[in-house]
Amino acid sequence: MIKKIFFQSIFFNFFFLKEVFAAESGGMPQLNPEFWLSQIFWLTLTFGILYVFLSKIILPKISANLESRKSEIQENIEAAENQRQKSESKLLEYNKILSKSKLEAKNIFKDAREKAMQDINSKKEVLNNQIDDEIKKAEQEIVLLKKTAPEKINKIAIDTSSELVQKLIGADINNSSISAIVEDLSKRNGDKYYGN
Repeated sequence: MIKKIFFQSIFFNFFFLKEVFAAESGGMPQLNPEFWLSQIFWLTLTFGILYVFLSKIILPKISANLESRKSEIQENIEAAENQRQKSESKLLEYNKILSKSKLEAKNIFKDAREKAMQDINSKKEVLNNQIDDEIKKAEQEIVLLKKTAPEKINKIAIDTSSELVQKLIGADINNSSISAIVEDLSKRNGDKYYGN
């Protein structure tokens, strides 16, 4: 492998040397050794100016641009971190307010429910008392009616009997005899109908 490379380099050197001498005879000034010193001077001067121009003007601008981008990116990252911390603190504050509001709402609902239950119980008690009073009044009226009912029934029976007898017979009958008969019947059957 090394031999191959060695022979190739000798062949190419010979080929290029032949080309160099051919260029001398043809008049190519780049390859003419008498112009090489001026070519080296201008090459050094050109690349020196290019180097100074790049190192003093272009590269500082590029590095300043890169630094400004780097600092801007760093500032953006710091601002984003600050915003994230602020948003997390706001979220915690929001959660605290929300839980506090839920607790207050629960307490308000509980108080309102207890008050409503107290109102319902007091109204229920008042209503039960009114119903009990009405029941007592109705029972008193029933007892009073039970006591007065036989007398009223007897009176109605006497009036009805006297009118029937008058219409049937056509003569007036003494009310005292009819009332005696009705009272006798009511005494016999009174326990059966009135519970006396």
